[in-house]
Parts: sequence; structure tokens; C-alpha cells
Amino acid sequence: MQFWRLCLLPLLGLWAPAIWAAHAYAMWGEPALPAGFAHLPYVNPAAPKGGELRLVSNLRASTFDKYNPFTIRGNAPAYLSALMFDTLLSGSMAETATGYGLLAEDVAVAADGLSATFRLRPEARFHNGKPVTAQDVKHSYDTLVGQYTSPAYKTMLIEVAGVDVLDERTVRYRFHKPNRELPLTVGGLPVFSRDWGLGEDGRPKPFDQVVMDMPIGSGPYRIGPVNFGKDITYVRDPNYWARDLPVRRGTANFDRVLIKIYKDNTARLEALKAGEFDLMRFFSAGDWARRVNGKKFDTGELVKAEFPHKLPTGFQSYVLNTRRPLLADRRVREALGLAFDFEWMSRQLFYGAYQRVQGIFGNTLCETQGSPTPAELDLLAPWRKQLPPEVFGPMFQPPVTQDAMALREHLRRALVLLRDAGWEVRDGALRNAQGEPFVLEYMDSNEGGVRTLSSWQRNLQKLGITLKFRSVDFALYQQRLQKFDFDITTIAYQGTNNPGQEFADLFGSQAADQEDSGNFPGVKNPAVDAVIRAMVSAKTLEQMLPACHALDRIIAHEHYLIPQWSAPTHRMVYDAWRLARPQVVPPYSPGEMWVIDTWWSKNP
Repeated sequence: MQFWRLCLLPLLGLWAPAIWAAHAYAMWGEPALPAGFAHLPYVNPAAPKGGELRLVSNLRASTFDKYNPFTIRGNAPAYLSALMFDTLLSGSMAETATGYGLLAEDVAVAADGLSATFRLRPEARFHNGKPVTAQDVKHSYDTLVGQYTSPAYKTMLIEVAGVDVLDERTVRYRFHKPNRELPLTVGGLPVFSRDWGLGEDGRPKPFDQVVMDMPIGSGPYRIGPVNFGKDITYVRDPNYWARDLPVRRGTANFDRVLIKIYKDNTARLEALKAGEFDLMRFFSAGDWARRVNGKKFDTGELVKAEFPHKLPTGFQSYVLNTRRPLLADRRVREALGLAFDFEWMSRQLFYGAYQRVQGIFGNTLCETQGSPTPAELDLLAPWRKQLPPEVFGPMFQPPVTQDAMALREHLRRALVLLRDAGWEVRDGALRNAQGEPFVLEYMDSNEGGVRTLSSWQRNLQKLGITLKFRSVDFALYQQRLQKFDFDITTIAYQGTNNPGQEFADLFGSQAADQEDSGNFPGVKNPAVDAVIRAMVSAKTLEQMLPACHALDRIIAHEHYLIPQWSAPTHRMVYDAWRLARPQVVPPYSPGEMWVIDTWWSKNP
């Protein structure tokens, strides 16, 4: 499991001067909603229940082969974890770093910050009718940090010392050291029943053998009819235990959520136009600009809408695998970035719909600009000899190519960097001292990726570099990512307003050699490890921000990533004859999950 699949975990948090119980958990400041609030501000509490929502899978996998979303191998259906497993705390799409009691009726953080105690609601029930107990919470945690799940969980939870069952309804998480993020992290972990995965003899099976066993969660939906390779239907539990809680009122309104699977992008778009499903989110600027049209749009049945949001931009990037000898030199990586012409792509391919990614914390308080502050320099100074001098100057800005003259200047600069790194153009190719040509492979699971790669390939060819495009099926793509068997690929990293321990999985030295970790570029940098530790251990926002900025500067100036692009809106087409939505669009809406959570059927 990679970082983008864990994006719901770092939502919640609270720091208290003394141990006390609270209805909510606010990492910085106070929760926006007081105790006893009626409902979340962006829902319709009177929304009718019923009807069906028909969606297309948002996963790149063309099918699914398991119901267990937590193990490493195989593919689980889209949205399964979010719909079937409740958590101790539930986030809000209207604010960041805040969560409200779901399975837990209250939460308390010790005065020393070394533990967080959750008291479970007595009415909380799993799908099999059994109560959710503290033992189930402990079992879920122990399983997620066990040998059969992604190492990303272990990295994210490395500072959790253990879990204590205090009584049937009370569980305490212990921490190795104070960390403002940890109470929110454990509060966002999925909780599942100890009965899930029991064998015929009544004993639990190894978790990697829990494959097609029906999940036993406590969420609003269960698995209904399934057509393998085609679709899966989630069916609303009419007896869902939390349906009247303030954090759930006005949500989970559809009786059925049907997820269809299409192996071909063209077939998916034509199916939308034919009315085979009700909503689709668009990631292709070309499709959005030129192909979202037809009879159903003319009649108003299908509506093309852009929903603005305040989400972090994330940092979708070309990832340069520094484990490969050709990419180990920082100067080479910088030269590759100089040959990337985003402005040409924006004009010719993207219809101006995207903005260039700026750092790893875009559109958040952690976004880095200008020169380092004294607090940032204090964090960076011990590593001055190990870091490029540029880290201590203005923040890196991706090169801008206004015209052909600017591109030529970028390529001249790239040639100087390559020459300094030991590469010279000879016999029509860039070669090292041994005469070996500079040849790289870009790996993708989407054949259409060659279209956006082509201009970069042409520019690199001018430098004597050959960049080959390799399209592989998604299963092989996943396997090669897990084993870091690639030169260059694209990763759509999701951003966060509250960065923490998950960045040790993305860029930490220990994760660089852990198969299936999120450290795709293979970063092994003690300065990165140090600033991540400072970021995670910060006790105030004022302490966290310099650490975020220091990390951003190092990653940018080391050129592990070549930043790509992001969109400031959610582009979605929906069936206005079948679907209704709340008037308020939450600022931190996550796209399709906002629809699943809060919209309702006009034909219940």
C-alpha cells in the first residue's frame, strides 16, 4: 500500500495541557464544531435515503482479485476501505487537522503527550451484529503493523509503542515520544472485527490468506452483488449503527453504490455518454476540452461541472530512481529537468487547464518560498557539507520556457551539467568515459502516456539522451514499482496539510531499501531524515513550518523529482436527472468520495 492510498489517515489531532476527554481532536487550535453539534456544515441532514449511484472505478487496475485492501499483493475493489471500515475519529471536509468522534465517543491525550485514550461508543456494531470492542481496535492495529501488510503502515506507526486494552470499551495507544500527529494517525486507522478471517477450525488464518473472506467492518455499506471483472455493488446497511450520529447525519444516502470497471478509457467515456453510469471525474484535459459533449449534454441530463477546492496541490512528478547508476548524480537529474518544457505542453496538450507543481507542499501553510528563515537555517546548518549550496539560497523554481530561445538556454545549461558529470556527446549520442550511451526507460501502465512524454523525449534527444517509453500491464507495473525496478515513472503524490511520519516512508533512508515502501526515488539522505524527525516531533505550528520548508528545499534542490502539474478544480460530469447534491461545496472535498458521502438520489 502506497502513500496515496493512506491519504485519509493524517486527518485528525489534539494536544492538551492536561489529560481530558473531548468530542473532537484539533491538531492546531480548536475544532470548528462544538460538542453537541447537529451535523456537518456541508451536508443536507434531511437528504432522502434510497436509489442507486452508478460510478466508474477510480483505480488503474482493470479488475480486482481480493476483498482485503490491506495486504500487499493483489487488487481490492475501489472505495472498499472507505465504505466498509469505520475509524475511531472521522475527518471533516470543511476543515483540516480536525476530527470528530465516530467509533470513539471521546478521546483524551495525556499531559506528557505519550498516550491517547479512546472510549468506544456502546452502540458501535460490526456488520455481524457484534459490538466493536477495545480488543478489536488492538487486533486491527496489531494486524496492520504485522508481517503481511504494507511496510508503509509500519513506517507511519513506528513511534507507536503499543496498545493497551483498559476495559471492554477503552483502549490506550502509547507513544515512544510526544508527537502531535500520532493521536490523529491512530484515530484514523480502520477498525475491523477479530472474526474476519477465521478458519473452519475457528482459528485466525494468516492475514495474507484472508483474501476473499467477506470483510467484517462497521461502516455504512456492505458488499452486495459482484460480477468479477465487470462491477461490484456496495449495499447500504439499513441498520447502520452510526446513521444518526452528528458526523454521519446526511451522509451515506444511496441504498446501492455500483462501481463499474472499464479496461479502456474510450469505452469508459462512451459509456458515460450513453448513460451507463451517473458520474465520472476527468483527469484528461484533452477529453475535458474536446470530447465531453453529445446529446445528453444538450438536453441537460449530463452536466459538465468544475468544483473548486482548497486541497493541497500534491506533487505529481516524474520520479528519478537514484538507485540506477545513470541517475545517481544530482547534476544529471537537474539536466533532465531542464529539458522538460511544461509551457509547451500546457499550450499544445493541456488547454491551459493545469498549473505547474511547486514543491511538495503546494497550496498549504508548508509551501516554501524565498530564502531560508533563521529557523530553517538552524535545521539545515549541521548538514551544510552534505547538501548542495543552492539549498541555502532561494527556493527552487522549475525552469520556465517562454519561447524557443529560453529552451535553448536551458539545454545549454543541461549540457554543462552533463559534461561536469562526465558525459560528452560523441558519435551522435551522449556517452561516458567508457563510451557507453546514455539510455533511460520511462515505465507506464498507460499507453497514452507516450503523448505527454514525446516533447521531453525530443528535447532529451537534442542532448544526446535516449528516453525509451515502456508500457506494461498494470499488474507488472505494480510489481516493478514494489521492487523499484524502473528508471523513471510518474507518481501522483497526494498532498497534505499536516505532514508527518508518512514522509519517512516517502523519503526516509530506512524506507529506501524496503520493498513496497513509498520511497520510489531511493532517497538516502541523513539531512532529509533529520528534518523529517524535526517535522514529526514539532509541538507547535511554529516549530513544524521551518522543518517542512527545510524538507521541501532539500527535495527540490536534490532533483529527485521533476515536478509535473496539478488542477485547481475537480472536473466532473454528473447526471442531473438522477442525482441531487447539497448547496455547500466543502473546501476540502476529495472528489468522488464527496459525492458518495453526501449526494442523494432524485429517484429514491
